[in-house]
Amino acid sequence: MAKEKKLVEAITPMAEDFAQWYTDVVKKAELVEYSSVRGCMILRPDGYAIWENIMHQLDARFKETGVENVSMPLFIPESLLQKEKDHVEGFAPEVAWVTYGGNEKLEERLCVRPTSETLFCELYKKIVQSHRDLPKNYNQWCSVVRWEKTTRPFLRSVEFLWQEGHTAHATYEDAEERTIMMLNVYADFCENVLAIPVIKGRKTDREKFAGALATYTIEALMHDGKALQSGTSHNFGDGFARAFGIQYSDKDNQLQYVHQTSWGMSTRIIGAIIMVHGDDSGLVLPPRIAPTQIMVIPIAQHKEGVLEKAEELRSELKEAGFKVKVDDSDKSPGWKFSEQEMRGIPLRVEIGPKDIEAGQCVLVRRDTREKRVVALTELTQVAGEMLEQMQNDMYARAKAFMDSHMTEARTYDEFKDAVANKPGFVEAMWCGDEACELKIKEDTTATSRCMPFQQKRISENCVCCGKPAKSLVYWGKAY
Repeated sequence: MAKEKKLVEAITPMAEDFAQWYTDVVKKAELVEYSSVRGCMILRPDGYAIWENIMHQLDARFKETGVENVSMPLFIPESLLQKEKDHVEGFAPEVAWVTYGGNEKLEERLCVRPTSETLFCELYKKIVQSHRDLPKNYNQWCSVVRWEKTTRPFLRSVEFLWQEGHTAHATYEDAEERTIMMLNVYADFCENVLAIPVIKGRKTDREKFAGALATYTIEALMHDGKALQSGTSHNFGDGFARAFGIQYSDKDNQLQYVHQTSWGMSTRIIGAIIMVHGDDSGLVLPPRIAPTQIMVIPIAQHKEGVLEKAEELRSELKEAGFKVKVDDSDKSPGWKFSEQEMRGIPLRVEIGPKDIEAGQCVLVRRDTREKRVVALTELTQVAGEMLEQMQNDMYARAKAFMDSHMTEARTYDEFKDAVANKPGFVEAMWCGDEACELKIKEDTTATSRCMPFQQKRISENCVCCGKPAKSLVYWGKAY
């Protein structure tokens, strides 16, 4: 048994060192490998397969709302990037520049895209002339580069994969409707597919996207009590349109500036899946996003008929619509169990000579390790029921965890105590003054996560300065 436990023993327990636990899981589950460029990660097949599932499911949701996919250039001329002052200032410290093409120095530096607002503005200026050309609901799947000083796989890397939606509309109201619509798409996806509960709200002006009129966010809570910004949607108003001269003729033949939005979700969300659902044995993947939902493990596979029966079950399950594999490697069953748990595969099917003789198999859930002996004739039905129950249970556990890690603070002493001693979100009132926001960050390292859409008044005064409060804010330490 000692040999079979090696995989699990290689993972640092969460309670001992959460950061090391996370790194161990990412590496041991073979999601990524480090590259020769600092902060750039190689997505291995299992890691990329999760991202592929995210892409396919999100993309279908986008298209249901009328979004079309495009592909934009990797490089942005410096003069184009400079057109929107707030935007360029926000990204300047993270920009990577290309100064040479071959052996020749370029006349103008090219920025390796950190985001593509300016490229979409250039496009919309060319293709939008009339109100009949609107709206433009475009999205691209790509990678971007941000020269981060401190990096961690998925959570913060120099290059990462994401989607970025960029839309153009006739009015502020149309843009705001699209902004909120896409935030709701993200929230629904996180909760119903990734089994991750989120809080929806608006960012403070200090925390909003560079150049945006308003930024909306979904915030999730990790198992260590830290928040993770998991998807954002921005209303740009007509600020970018004015900087780039994007105008259209309205129905009265008057020139108007377009109103724009942008929204994105990245491979960072894979880090959220790991940190919300994982345990000391490794990954725990929600069935609806798992690249392999069921692993069939033959017991005593050298015996006659066992591998054949395992393959028969695989075919039967695959035909029923499940993503299923057979582990027919020459490792021991105990090793296979540990490896399957490490990789987070939701359900395993154990089948051996005695099971075949009895016309049954054993089903084991990854999250609870619940075992069920099931007649082979009922396998597909029971497997479906167990996977659905697991999906629902994973969300319920994550929601209960988030709900139990909410602390209301009415005084500054209560606030500081909560941040220091109670991991999770702290609910507190705020006057709206950036000075208080900065003081809170300086005193506690907690930042404003969002002003939730569902507002309540837990007191009449700002938790920091005591002046009349304007809104409830969720605060917390964050990745």
